[in-house]
Amino acid sequence: MGGTARVALLMAMLTGLLLVMGLAAGYLTGINLVFTFTFALIMAVVLNISMYWFADRWVLKIYKAKIVSEAEEPELHRTVEHLASSARLPKPRVAIIPTDTPNAFATGRNPSHSVVAVTQGAMRLLNKDELEGVLGHELAHVKNRDMLINTMAAIIGAVITYVMWFSIFAGGGRRRGGGGGILAILAIVMIPFAAMLIRFSISRGREYGADRNGASISRKPLALASALRSLQSAVRNRPMQGGNPSTTHMFIVNPFAKVSMRGLFSTHPPTEERIRRLEEMAKTGRY
Repeated sequence: MGGTARVALLMAMLTGLLLVMGLAAGYLTGINLVFTFTFALIMAVVLNISMYWFADRWVLKIYKAKIVSEAEEPELHRTVEHLASSARLPKPRVAIIPTDTPNAFATGRNPSHSVVAVTQGAMRLLNKDELEGVLGHELAHVKNRDMLINTMAAIIGAVITYVMWFSIFAGGGRRRGGGGGILAILAIVMIPFAAMLIRFSISRGREYGADRNGASISRKPLALASALRSLQSAVRNRPMQGGNPSTTHMFIVNPFAKVSMRGLFSTHPPTEERIRRLEEMAKTGRY
């Protein structure tokens, strides 16, 4: 199944979970949930669209990233300009994050309002080809509009969470017993957990897509594979201090974990699998 089809399927599953959550909440409380759903949806949209619109300023402020001019970082700007041209994208702004932990991320609500940020540690650790591979990966996120996809998933997940808390604290509702009531309670408890796993799965899928498309942009899949190996090793030894774990999915590798997070509970796929796929791409020449 292609990446786009997979994301569409996962988003449909999230929407299905939201509908089941509404039915379960209505069964337990006996309350017409049209108003509740509307209120929860408005809250989720306002909060997440605000984040989507202002994420670049917010995340740059969190990590004290500085937008640098071409005069300050001419080589970095030349690399970004070359890759943006290859990807047929407007050249994004370029920022440096003042930390020794090597990493990088891209943000911005659309290609015309995007920022690519790299840490000082990454600038020191990676060679020219590896840095190109990393920057190609980040530009692929911009081109694929992954921030919009993640925001849409976050909105649905937030509505599910709001409905869960409403169901728990809606006093005076007609709580029903029997088998139906037990199933409804289980749904209220388990659906937010399932929604979280689907959101993580979407995030992991977007990383694979950015690796693939980033290799196509830079034409250097092995350089990106080498960079991922170096970045993951460095993060194990020197995880990022401070910051906000809610931004983990934005970075090319998880900057906070001392060990690679695997399986269902990770925002990133296993680095070893990402490297294997990139090496396979280089071997077949399909990128």
